[in-house]
Amino acid sequence: MVIINSFEEYKSYLDKEIGASQWHKINQEQIDKFAEATLDFQWIHCDQEKAKSTGPFGSTIAHGYLTLSLIPYLWKQIADIQNVKMEVNYGIEKFKFNKPVLVDDEVQLRAKLIAISDLRGITKVVIEANLDIKGQTKTAYTGNVVFLYHFK
Repeated sequence: MVIINSFEEYKSYLDKEIGASQWHKINQEQIDKFAEATLDFQWIHCDQEKAKSTGPFGSTIAHGYLTLSLIPYLWKQIADIQNVKMEVNYGIEKFKFNKPVLVDDEVQLRAKLIAISDLRGITKVVIEANLDIKGQTKTAYTGNVVFLYHFK
């Protein structure tokens, strides 16, 4: 895990991969809980028998937004941004879902700093986020997440 204490330390990672999270297994229970929370019970996500017998992937798949919602959890495994008064999830940009995540797949977030700026004392960073699927060459998704940090 990388520890970052200031704008200057953050800037040293510009155009570099900051790191990768641990592998996280997507299981059916997690998919079902997400479906329940979002009221999205499509059979491709929740009906294991139908997905196995007639679905295009041979199993259920994770909701795209479930995999997207893992970013804060997996990001905290990559970087510990310290010495901040406040951190804001500012936005997401240019996200593309490239490949579905099947039930029991393991995923890992890789993060690269592609932009950083000082907005009158607020640090704005743009992180390129790629969600890898263990054993696959194509990522589940790629896109940019934007964070704002107010360092002390």
